[in-house]
Amino acid sequence: MTTTHTPAQDNAPVFLQFDDNRLLPALFGEHDKHLVQIEKALGVSLINRGNQVAIDGPEDAVSLAKDALSRLYDRVRSGEPVEGADVAAAMRMADAPKDLFGKQESIIRTPRKTLAARTPVQAAYIEAIRNRELIFGMGPAGTGKTYLAVCMAVSMLVAGKVDKIILTRPAVEAGERLGFLPGDMKEKVDPYLRPIYDALYETLPADQVNRKIENGIIEIAPLAFMRGRTLKNAFVLLDEAQNTTPVQMKMFLTRLGENSRMVVTGDITQVDLPHGQKSGLRDAIETLRKIEEVAILRFTKVDVVRHPLVSKIVDAYDQHMRAEGVEWDMDL
Repeated sequence: MTTTHTPAQDNAPVFLQFDDNRLLPALFGEHDKHLVQIEKALGVSLINRGNQVAIDGPEDAVSLAKDALSRLYDRVRSGEPVEGADVAAAMRMADAPKDLFGKQESIIRTPRKTLAARTPVQAAYIEAIRNRELIFGMGPAGTGKTYLAVCMAVSMLVAGKVDKIILTRPAVEAGERLGFLPGDMKEKVDPYLRPIYDALYETLPADQVNRKIENGIIEIAPLAFMRGRTLKNAFVLLDEAQNTTPVQMKMFLTRLGENSRMVVTGDITQVDLPHGQKSGLRDAIETLRKIEEVAILRFTKVDVVRHPLVSKIVDAYDQHMRAEGVEWDMDL
């Protein structure tokens, strides 16, 4: 893939040339819909001529379009499909500060799929999980906090970097009041851990997931089951952490053992604790924010990678809360 400029005039089109013509239908999309998406988003003109794309428009926008197309071409060349969400992700990544997510690739490889970061914060999150022992990921639903953490857990387990995966969340509010539910403990807890199961089954064959759960290599349990343990050689994820109390959070964090990785995810705008009870997630961020070894990543509506309407819903609720005088300190 090469880039050339038309000489002898200012703001001349940039020509991006691709090596393999067979990949271009997937890159451009049906009826060039991916090119149209980039044109509308960045205000550029894209004209495909054989194995070239002529990019014309404001200099900064041309640079972003070129970068986005290059990223998408690399994706197609690696055998991954390109959908509209991938095009939007490529543009977001192209617009990110180049030093935001370091030098390591923002890709997760698991037995069933390969995932790439779709936003700069996702890329920084992936790198933080690779390099830190305690990571907090905060932000609204749909930003990939839990999903990416589970995928990283599977990737590290398969690579032999950890011996087991422990996935937990406060089940049924902060008090974990499970007694009134029918069935044994697994039947009581499973509905609240469904998103975690879904991520596991997307990254590992179902028979492997079930076998690893049966032999204890993957453990999925309510938070109360962590008390009194030291978690060594493990990838440990605490999801929905906004619904922990400060006591529960301290109990969980002090389980960290040798050669382990802890990821804590949650949304401080979705606390289900009784009125007046401080969230353990908020308390932990306030307490640990100055410790260098702790990584704190903040996702926003920009990082929502579900249906585009989800981002608008998040924004509408934020505006509504501000209008009612409710402010969430996202610096926490």
